[in-house]
Amino acid sequence: MSASVVINAADQGLAVSLKRSEHWNRMKAFGLVIPLLLFILITFMVPIVELLFNSVDNSIVPASLPKTTSMLTQWEPKISALPEEAVFKALSDELRASSNLEVSKLGSRFNYVQSGTRGLFTKTARQLGSEGSGASSSAQDRMIGIDGRWGKTETWTLIRNYSGAFTAGYYLTAFDLRFDSNGSIARESEDSRLYMDVFGRTFLISAAVTVICLLLAYPVAYLLANLPARTSNLLMILVLLPFWTSILVRTTAWVVLLQSEGLVNQALLYLGLTQEPLKLIFNRFGVLIAITHILLPYAILSLYSVMKNISPVYVRAARSLGAGPIRSFVAVYFPQTMPGVSAAGMLVFILALGYYITPAMVGGGNDQMVSYFVAEQVNTTLNWGLASALGMMLLLSVTVLYMIYTRLVGSNGMKLG
Repeated sequence: MSASVVINAADQGLAVSLKRSEHWNRMKAFGLVIPLLLFILITFMVPIVELLFNSVDNSIVPASLPKTTSMLTQWEPKISALPEEAVFKALSDELRASSNLEVSKLGSRFNYVQSGTRGLFTKTARQLGSEGSGASSSAQDRMIGIDGRWGKTETWTLIRNYSGAFTAGYYLTAFDLRFDSNGSIARESEDSRLYMDVFGRTFLISAAVTVICLLLAYPVAYLLANLPARTSNLLMILVLLPFWTSILVRTTAWVVLLQSEGLVNQALLYLGLTQEPLKLIFNRFGVLIAITHILLPYAILSLYSVMKNISPVYVRAARSLGAGPIRSFVAVYFPQTMPGVSAAGMLVFILALGYYITPAMVGGGNDQMVSYFVAEQVNTTLNWGLASALGMMLLLSVTVLYMIYTRLVGSNGMKLG
């Protein structure tokens, strides 16, 4: 009996020791992962949170015009064409008390929505400051005298619609929507619509590049997977060779090749296949060719990694049972490559969505993608809010597509097989 007790005690001690060892191993593994988690948090999650905040941030308006924005919330443009005299006086006092930099930033914020508003605010603040606070006429008369736009409902509606600390205005612009004179959401006119067409064009170009890459990459990956190792390794070097050259250099090379006096057109003219140079660049054709060339290695590698692990025994068994080469390929081999096809398609599509340099260099005005307009808002118009909204919409689109992909295909791509 005592021996049994001793054995049980020894087993319990061993179990406790194993649990402590496992706990210590988990802690060490977690400690090794912490630097990577911090890196992802700092370089990925923090910028996304900041991007989301910038896309709805409107704090400059209530911070610069606290009294005016508070009073405008009680004003109904459907009832009264213009706000009361007290609102005019509040705005004139706040503009007079603001610095030139504050007025400029405030005007720039409204100028993103309605062109010319920045000049309206800076001119009004400058002339109100020169008049002083002891003018005998009413604030309404003085402001309308400075600029007649203060006598229009649209100007005050603009301030009222963007009087909160947070706004959906940037997203409305990204969806080609706007606030009308009554504060309701309305669609932009046909001539003013832009971003929905840009998003449609971006998805169309990305889908076309994905299809082309899959059609070109599949036979190449099949060849690499079925050739002898020595030959396959030599050809793999050619696939990896473009990674040693920057995207900018490769795109510039296509500009040289496809231009009117480029090598491609000169060869076509020399062979008599055309009588005049073809327009191969600064259009959709040039964009598709250049992006496909850059993303093709990604598709080849994704397909090759799957095809290399497919045993040839299955195809041989199908052939021994009487199936021809085409039927063996379609019924046996091709379904096993679907994880690679789905992974390559998703990878190429997501990478193509965010392309900027290539369409900007080889595309025309109607071939620019969403990233081009994000860069334009950041570098040219300095509209960080709209750039953040466009970036968040693109990120959300990619997230939704990935969720649909994992839902339909599965995490390992086997559902398509």
